[in-house]
Amino acid sequence: MSKLTDRISYLQGLAEGMKLNAEKDSNRLILGILEVLGEVGDSIDALADAHAELSDYVESIDEDLADLEADLYDDEDEDLADEDDDEDYEEGFIEYECPHCGHVIQIDEDDVDFDEDAKCPECGKELFPELPEDAEEESEDDEK
Repeated sequence: MSKLTDRISYLQGLAEGMKLNAEKDSNRLILGILEVLGEVGDSIDALADAHAELSDYVESIDEDLADLEADLYDDEDEDLADEDDDEDYEEGFIEYECPHCGHVIQIDEDDVDFDEDAKCPECGKELFPELPEDAEEESEDDEK
């Protein structure tokens, strides 16, 4: 903005050097315009300074906010990682251990069909083998 204020100062100095008579209407108009132009230049300089200060302040707030977000979201990411470690299986799923190889698989609650011949992905044997009738009666007695 210094170019603008320099040019305004030059014009004001030029008017003083011409020794314009303030009594003439045309000269009074020119001197009034130069006075207002000087005030406008000063206001623009003040606005530019305030804008630069505000811009610096916003940058510092932005940096502080970025630090806070990094701290906050890093903690959340760690918490989520801990939860993922504790709960490897999603809600709505059943953990089932293959009776043959012991491999634990995840089965959707809605898709469980004990009559279907489901195979273990690890050993390839039936996940839900049929129990002999004697074993079924014993398991019913154990439940009572």
